[in-house]
Amino acid sequence: MDTSPHILIVDDSADIREPLARYLAKSGLRVVTADGGSEMRRVLKTNAIDLVVLDIMMPGEDGLSLCRMLRETTELPVILLTAMTEDTDRVVGLEIGADDYVTKPFNPRELLARIKAVLRRSRALPPQAPERETRQLRFDRWTLDTARREIVAEDGIAVALSTTEFRLLSVLVRRPHMVLSREQLLDLTSGRSLEPFERSIDNQVSRLRKKVEADPKSPTIIKTVWGGGYVLASDVSEIS
Repeated sequence: MDTSPHILIVDDSADIREPLARYLAKSGLRVVTADGGSEMRRVLKTNAIDLVVLDIMMPGEDGLSLCRMLRETTELPVILLTAMTEDTDRVVGLEIGADDYVTKPFNPRELLARIKAVLRRSRALPPQAPERETRQLRFDRWTLDTARREIVAEDGIAVALSTTEFRLLSVLVRRPHMVLSREQLLDLTSGRSLEPFERSIDNQVSRLRKKVEADPKSPTIIKTVWGGGYVLASDVSEIS
């Protein structure tokens, strides 16, 4: 049985999709292709995929919306193919959970190296602790409802969390009093470790503090550890 990594290439351009598939196959990877979102979903239902290479600029469902869907429903690593001039698309893609990106026109050898690097990182992460039947985690004056993806105050008022905020808070709440570096938070929330985008973690923490802290400028729940990262400075209890 072939156990080499199975890569899905999603690109509406056959001129890019097919030559890239041949190159990756010659490099020892198993490869399947899709020309858009509908075909991508069909492939995912019938194949055990290890990583998705996803073009951003596609008609109909674009790569950003497909990346968001993948991140919300799977743990699959995603590498985006982006236009050289679209800085906004690259940043948005990373914000919603892409693991890496390659700009067009690209060198297939560089993409292969990035695929291998992302696969190494995803496999090196510690397995996620089983969540059992826990649906609510209490910390400080809040309760994190993991089913509804919201936090509930002591007075019963619920505050909605974005997907990014939910991932980040879940990582912190499941590791109370543990200092996590920006790189670790990037890996644990989206499987990527990209130094130029470490500041995105700072921005996410800032937004999260505005929702959970009584005074976001003097945080007591999510504290900064200078030179280290961030820590949830609160005890956490499970509510079955």
